Amino acid sequence: KGGSSGPGSYDKLAEYKAEVLNRFVADHQINSVIEFGCGDGNQLRLAQYPHYIGYDISPIALARCRELFHDDPTKRFHEMKAYAGEQAELTLSLDVIYHLVEDETFDRYMRQLFAASTRYVIIYSSNKDEQDDVVVAHVRHRRFTPWVEQHQPQWKLIQHIPNRYSYADDPVEGSFADFYIYERSA
Repeated sequence: KGGSSGPGSYDKLAEYKAEVLNRFVADHQINSVIEFGCGDGNQLRLAQYPHYIGYDISPIALARCRELFHDDPTKRFHEMKAYAGEQAELTLSLDVIYHLVEDETFDRYMRQLFAASTRYVIIYSSNKDEQDDVVVAHVRHRRFTPWVEQHQPQWKLIQHIPNRYSYADDPVEGSFADFYIYERSA
């Protein structure tokens, strides 16, 4: 596996994601964040999270994160296989779901994503079953919202934020991902 994040972790898409996430963390007084699929840390450089744990499958990406944030005691990084049930108020899945091409991997990831949160889950992904005309290796779009309704009924979708830089408007620099914000029911 490579160790770098995709184009969505750079430039205007990175700034847009950071704007939405930092506002959410501040508005909801979030103290702890876990991200499953933290990538190379470029997106995280723009984040304002009090306490953060990033998980990834790539040892190269994790090494970059540890190097980038070696002086930051509020951030820790671990391999996905080392996840041992830690929880946070907010869990994040940014640009990951459409890379989970196998159903079993998708199911396991989603269960872990929701189980790790005590308050909110934010997913930044496409939410469609149709594949794009240009087939890219290791990309499988899925409608994940019905999965959440069926398998995680205690979680409610409280906000859908369409992307400011949509792929439909700009196929070169746009994204097919939107924000989906879930809250645990009382």
